[in-house]
Amino acid sequence: MKGALFPFLFTIFVWWFSTGIILWLDRLSPKYFKWIMAVNTVVLLVAFWGLNVSGQSSTVADAYCAFCCALLIWAWQEIAFLLGYVTGSRRTACPDGAKGWVRARYAFEALNHHELALLLLFIGVAVCSWNSENLTGFWTFVILWLMRQSAKLNIFFGVLNLNENFLPKHLKYLQTYFRRRSMNYLMPISLVASGIFVVPLWSGALTEGIASFEMASNGILATLLTLAIVEHLFLVIPFQLEFLWKWGFREEG
Repeated sequence: MKGALFPFLFTIFVWWFSTGIILWLDRLSPKYFKWIMAVNTVVLLVAFWGLNVSGQSSTVADAYCAFCCALLIWAWQEIAFLLGYVTGSRRTACPDGAKGWVRARYAFEALNHHELALLLLFIGVAVCSWNSENLTGFWTFVILWLMRQSAKLNIFFGVLNLNENFLPKHLKYLQTYFRRRSMNYLMPISLVASGIFVVPLWSGALTEGIASFEMASNGILATLLTLAIVEHLFLVIPFQLEFLWKWGFREEG
């Protein structure tokens, strides 16, 4: 059990720190945005290379390397989205009176380029992970992708806590596609489904006598999925997450 403590703490720290850095970057002056994206793209290419290399062996170090590389790949689309480079074909508020499938279509148009970028990145991660011994990076990306899709749908259907303060000024129009409600029918399904997968991951991380690599990999993935579940829970309780990244919420340039 002690062996799972470090992956647990490491994953929480990297999740917290990387989120704060992204929030800090997208609140810089727009004059820096093109340089941020240029560096971000170089980091993306290095991350794909690192994911491919770390996938060739199953050591503890490779598990951490693959996890970090997958996070850097994920961070590329987060930064591209928040800076406004990769969002959607619709960059205006949701028209008044839009309901049902019409509202859903408008919401998708507001994010369609972003969704395409996610799909292309996933294909890249899958190709880099093909026939790999170490799939920590692949499953890291899968967890991030699926849980983000779940969060988006829940916010679209309606939740109590929309976390709209995470959006920079130039993306505030996206709030018009959100809906504030105490609960929706998808949320319990999201929580139960993710809970079904997180239990065996924790079991694999905490089982006595397993290999160090499996303990590290399972511990990282279990912690990441647990964090995503907690984020879902915070969507339906009156609790603001901003204080966790107070240092990242600088005044926008």
